[in-house]
Amino acid sequence: MNPIVSIIMGSTSDLPVMEKACQFLEEMEIPFEVNALSAHRTPAEVSNFARNAHSRGIRVIIAGAGMAAALPGVIAAETTLPVIGVPIKGSSLEGLDATLAILQMPPGIPVATVAIGGAQNAAILAMQILALSDQALMQKLETYKAGLKKKIVKANEELAQLQYKFKC
Repeated sequence: MNPIVSIIMGSTSDLPVMEKACQFLEEMEIPFEVNALSAHRTPAEVSNFARNAHSRGIRVIIAGAGMAAALPGVIAAETTLPVIGVPIKGSSLEGLDATLAILQMPPGIPVATVAIGGAQNAAILAMQILALSDQALMQKLETYKAGLKKKIVKANEELAQLQYKFKC
C-alpha cells in the first residue's frame, strides 16, 4: 500500500525519537514512509520532497528536527499538507531551541507542534487528521483511546490494592 504519512527527520541520529511515530503508525496499520533530509545540508531535496509529497499520495507530514529545527517550517512553506513538528533534544538547551523554532512560524506557514521528543503524539495527531475522512481509522482511534482509559483504570485499581496492603 502506498504511504499516506511521511516521517522526515534532519538526520538519522533522530531515528531513536522518530521511531515511536513509526511504531504507532505500524500498529494502526497506517502506511508511511521514512526519510532523512536536512533543511541546511540538502535544501533542494527538502524542497523537492515537500512540493511533490501531495502528488505522491502523502496526506500528513511529521517532521522531526533538533537545534535550529528549520526542517518542519521549510517543508510547511513548500506544501499545503498539514505538517506536524517534533522538537528533538540536540543541544545544551535540551530541545527548547527546537521547540521555539518550530512554534514561531510566520502567518500562513503553520506547523502543528508536539512536545520535545513527542513523536508518538505526532503520529496520533496525524491519525486524528486522517480519521476525519476515514471511518475505519476513526474506529481504530476510538478503540485506542478506550484502551488508554482501561489501562489507567486498571492501574488505579492496582494502586488502591497497594495502598490497602501498605496502609498508605
